[in-house]
Amino acid sequence: MKKAILIGLMALALPMSAMADNDDDDAKAGSKAGLAGLLSKGNREKLPKLTLSAGQPVSKEALKLKSGKYYTMEIKADGSQELALEGAGFFRAIWVNEIVIEGIEIRPLGVDSLEFDEAGEAEISFIAIKPGSYYLKVPGSKGDSQQVSITIE
Repeated sequence: MKKAILIGLMALALPMSAMADNDDDDAKAGSKAGLAGLLSKGNREKLPKLTLSAGQPVSKEALKLKSGKYYTMEIKADGSQELALEGAGFFRAIWVNEIVIEGIEIRPLGVDSLEFDEAGEAEISFIAIKPGSYYLKVPGSKGDSQQVSITIE
């Protein structure tokens, strides 16, 4: 009985070892997602910094993201006014790895908005998941410059 279980486990392990060999070949061939998969360095991209400042645009341009790609987004507030960025739809379309504020790493289950009462910086690292059109905007604002349009392809 023990031999049958051992033979069965070995049979299951063979296809797994073959897949591991393929992962090595993909990494050597320059595949973007290596052994670490979606979190690998080859799959990461840093987005342009977002700025929170009274009367200033949040971003210089709209953001175009690709589903399955790992991104880092830095948000900087200058403290000129208490400002926030909201975008529940966007936050539901991504998987947030962490939010780093003054060296403190936060791994949330969900996010609706980030509010800055004073000057500071936050960095969000995430994987874009759900294709669609989204935004991050200053709550209560009406101008296009007070938001950033985000498209996930």
